[in-house]
Amino acid sequence: MNVTLTKAPRAGAKYSLESLLGVGSSDNLKLARRIESGLSFDAMLRVSKMTGLSLEDLRVAVRIAPRTMSRRRIEKRLSPEESDRLVSISRLLALTFELFEGDADGGLKWFTEPNRALGGMAPIEAAATEAGSREVENLIGRLEYGVYS
Repeated sequence: MNVTLTKAPRAGAKYSLESLLGVGSSDNLKLARRIESGLSFDAMLRVSKMTGLSLEDLRVAVRIAPRTMSRRRIEKRLSPEESDRLVSISRLLALTFELFEGDADGGLKWFTEPNRALGGMAPIEAAATEAGSREVENLIGRLEYGVYS
């Protein structure tokens, strides 16, 4: 996957799942209800803008077909499945930026480049499935605690 950065990530920004998605609460049950009704398309735009990850690369990561993406932009709403994948990618991005202690450029570079610990896949690619997302999260946890991977 060739990742395109739309611009540098916001310097000094606080990266949390809530701030990336623009949701006001960290309550998982409330978030689950919002996912079930579909997040707004603006949440996807916000993740792209805050992280510097292009909307096209985010579209691929969330597994939305190009024509479907056009419809979502018009409808201003993602499906529950797309919303769930966007939350998963956003959660991993927040963990990555936390791992890199706010160095958004370094975090985004790590997230988008091939990683030997993930069999040569970039974390953004591995995160396209639930199993892959868990593996990326496990890798971040190992790196946080200095476990060689």
